[in-house]
Amino acid sequence: MMLDIIKKASLSAVGSTNPMAVLYGIVTSQNPLEVNVDQRFSLTEDFLVVGESMTEYKLNIGGEEYVIREGLKTGDTVLLVRYQGGQTYLVLDRLVKPS
Repeated sequence: MMLDIIKKASLSAVGSTNPMAVLYGIVTSQNPLEVNVDQRFSLTEDFLVVGESMTEYKLNIGGEEYVIREGLKTGDTVLLVRYQGGQTYLVLDRLVKPS
């Protein structure tokens, strides 16, 4: 009986804190960065944290510039992780369609 009460209280506490969630979004603007989440709401760059792997990386070799990694572009589908509390979203990865 007491164990059931503790379990219910624990589940209620976790549910009220908005634990981490994984969401899909579409990049709707590149600069400034904006992502539309599940066609429900848009996040501006103030609410987004972008990992280094999602930023453009260029390399100069012998006077030639090579793009090693492209940054996020309008239309990209991205995987987002919402931090606890829901104020900050990490752009975890860009999703690609298999060819």
